[in-house]
Amino acid sequence: MTSNIPDYYNEVSLRLNSILDTTGLREDIRWKRINMLIQSEEAWSFQFADGFHNFGSQAEATTTPGLQSDVDLDAENWVLHNECVLAVSDENTPPGFVKLQPKENELQSLCKSDRYGSSVLCNDYFGMRHKNWKRHGPANRGYPGNIIAFDHVLGVKLYAWPDQASHWLTRNRRYNWPSQEMIIIIQQTGALLVPVGQNLSQEQHLEWRISISYGEKLLMWLLNSTQYKCYILLKMINKTFIKSVVGDETLSSYHFKTCMFYLIENTPATIWQPENLLLCLDMCLILMYDWIEGEICPNYFIPEENMFQCKIYGHISRQLLRVLSNLLKEKCRYLVRISCDNIGEKLVRACQTPLMELELQGEDVTKVLLISSALLCTHIRSIVQYAFRNEWIFYSRVLVRPFFCHEPREEVHNILRKFFCSFLGSKLASTSCFDQNRDTHSLDLAQEFLLRGSSSDVTSGKLKLAAFYLLQNNLDICKDVLNEIHRKYSYKILDQNNRCQHMLQAILSENLSTAQLISQYVTFPVHYHPSEMNCIPKALILQMFRSTESDEVDSYENYFAKLVSVDPNVYLYFLEYLCYHRQSKSLHKIVALNNMIVVIRHEQIEYLDSALNLVAYCLLQKGRFLSAYNILCKSMKLKKALNAAKWQITTIINAAFRFQRG
Repeated sequence: MTSNIPDYYNEVSLRLNSILDTTGLREDIRWKRINMLIQSEEAWSFQFADGFHNFGSQAEATTTPGLQSDVDLDAENWVLHNECVLAVSDENTPPGFVKLQPKENELQSLCKSDRYGSSVLCNDYFGMRHKNWKRHGPANRGYPGNIIAFDHVLGVKLYAWPDQASHWLTRNRRYNWPSQEMIIIIQQTGALLVPVGQNLSQEQHLEWRISISYGEKLLMWLLNSTQYKCYILLKMINKTFIKSVVGDETLSSYHFKTCMFYLIENTPATIWQPENLLLCLDMCLILMYDWIEGEICPNYFIPEENMFQCKIYGHISRQLLRVLSNLLKEKCRYLVRISCDNIGEKLVRACQTPLMELELQGEDVTKVLLISSALLCTHIRSIVQYAFRNEWIFYSRVLVRPFFCHEPREEVHNILRKFFCSFLGSKLASTSCFDQNRDTHSLDLAQEFLLRGSSSDVTSGKLKLAAFYLLQNNLDICKDVLNEIHRKYSYKILDQNNRCQHMLQAILSENLSTAQLISQYVTFPVHYHPSEMNCIPKALILQMFRSTESDEVDSYENYFAKLVSVDPNVYLYFLEYLCYHRQSKSLHKIVALNNMIVVIRHEQIEYLDSALNLVAYCLLQKGRFLSAYNILCKSMKLKKALNAAKWQITTIINAAFRFQRG
């Protein structure tokens, strides 16, 4: 396994560890939060004889502001008071569940008869009768003050250790975790019986689940700093990449907690160190992948209980396997897309190191840098000219200010480096795709450079990254990148509306540098060089051949005519169209195409010919040849020279001629 670990794992692990420290996950802050909750429980015990206890993320201090975890409260022996009940089970009771037989007659009104005629407590009576609270598993969920979710569980305290978990006390532990002393302490805490039955059971309403919540809380407190941070990262991964695909009610943080317990028990403590944080993360995802593949997740204390029962099966299992497989293939590069507490953005900034030394096989690096610099200056010049043309003197001053100040050389290099990374990653991907051997190492390296260049500006770097994932058929990751662009694509600098003025005033007050201004507020068009041909959707390749001998242009303009250029808002919806086309989502395809047409009609488009040609391509895919022909003719009227529409028109005419002949 160690032979497959990338070289950057140790360094990035240490940097990620430091980032998590700044997010409020330092050990001293962690224990302050735990002590605060312990004191709050003691305060509650003075007011309520039955006692309230905190469980879950809040009690374990395994949450952050970005995760927005709910509060889990348990009220011991509520309603039952001091009445005695007997926990029993028979051959039909599922593992991890029991029935409760009351010893006193006072509770007979809450009982029903099971299949053997025994009178047992019915769990239906242990829900809160409040219109604003809803049943959520064994808990009653409410939103007091509409701020945070509260899960309130009415549990019965089982002071003796459950017989079904007796094997946990004596099973072989090679690495002595938890220690024998801690096992004795956990055994003394007993368990809770919560009012919920197994979904497939015929006596679901009569069963109570065994919940060793006290022991789980103590085990979470035993985690070292690396294990603690690894678990929180797993929760962020679940929220960012998994729940968005399969929903909230399938794979939960409790499953990942169980995964962590099994791994820690069966691995040496020397592995769980800060420099191995990414490795530990991969180990957890691999174990979870194996569990999902087998559709079984054994409870940590009662392994016979399958916690995937009625949750992970069939198409849900296949969806989860696809998501986890894509994440594992990325070798932890997906972390830069985690939006919780800005972890991804902070990681990108922390890992911005000088470019790796790389032989480009005949490509002159200096020439590539000059191309990137020329394109950047062209974009800036067009923005300023557009601002002056619309008499936006205030906007022009703001836009010109950063680019004509004496910026430090490192700042300029930082700007150019990101654009160069996108170009280099796309070029390497193009070379690898052209190679029949499909060099996976080159593809991984291309993806790394594309990720580095994704923050060049708001859109262009991310759109190149999305196109790369699309051509690799990683549709879920491609959609994630496109969704991220959608979330950030609300600050168009040259929009003629009131938001623009407020936004630009905010830029002035924040005193942003050039690099910050570009990465946060500027949306540059997307440009592809001919060397990136194999990393471009087929509809755009014709753009490289729009320059012919009949086009009378100077050498400078003719050089840029060889580039594929497309507006970012148009390209965004076009990539969505292609993504939905591969996923066979017809309705979503229509929405993406309509959005592209709306953008062309109502927004300022710099490369209108490219935009119209892309719309025509989409219409051709739907068989609407006449509509596509009319749009291409309109494109030719708007721009007669340097327009690739002529090639598509000849294709349509040729197809019509062949159809007429036969």
